[in-house]
Amino acid sequence: MLRMTKVEILKLKRYHMIWAGVLLMLLSVLLTIFSTTALDGTIWTFAFFTEQVIKNNVTMIFPMCITLIAGYIIAREEKDDTLKSILTIPVSYNSLLWGKLFVCALLSLLFGLASAIFTVIANFILGFPGLSLTSALQTFVQIISNCLFLYIAVMPVIAFAARLSNGAMTGTILAFVYGYGGMFAAGNATLANIYPVTASLGLIRYRSYDSAVHWNAFICVLSMIAALLISVVFVLTAKKTLPARTAKKRKREITKKGW
Repeated sequence: MLRMTKVEILKLKRYHMIWAGVLLMLLSVLLTIFSTTALDGTIWTFAFFTEQVIKNNVTMIFPMCITLIAGYIIAREEKDDTLKSILTIPVSYNSLLWGKLFVCALLSLLFGLASAIFTVIANFILGFPGLSLTSALQTFVQIISNCLFLYIAVMPVIAFAARLSNGAMTGTILAFVYGYGGMFAAGNATLANIYPVTASLGLIRYRSYDSAVHWNAFICVLSMIAALLISVVFVLTAKKTLPARTAKKRKREITKKGW
């Protein structure tokens, strides 16, 4: 497992798709900046700005982003026609898939770090009050942790898409709908704790200072565990076989009679 992960990390150097994930994290912050222009009487502070970035990450950007990049990384072996060479050595497809999924978990932390950095930089530019060392550290912890929990929540979609031929785009569409559904799940306290995407917010205590927000940490953890177990089932039952080679029949040569 460790060796597979190390190999997948080395492969990341040639994947320019990783920068697309960083740009999508920037897009989440830009969307939040755009929402600050609305003249609706909202008093913007650094804490509130961070909360809006997290909300955009959860419902619009991150599930689709990490699924797209994970699907790209998983599909590269088949696209580059190297899977047939890998499967000839004593390495199962399940082990290969676990290595890729673990690397994607590390990428989710990286994207969370990028999102937190963009959030702090944006606040410097906009000049919202409330920025301090303590609040900045809290922003980093919350955004990075939330991205990791979101990855766990969306991992069943990634593992399911890995079972499909050219399933990266299918998984991305499903993840976008899955993440967007968090907006509707957030309207009900019980459903918000059960739904894995919004359960990630409960684990970081999102807006826990609000008396109208009720998080049940135990149910949120169970939701994450359920997502992990479903992912394990999908990975363990995933199979990839080498395409069967069809042997060409040699045409029988007919010798001409006579001279």
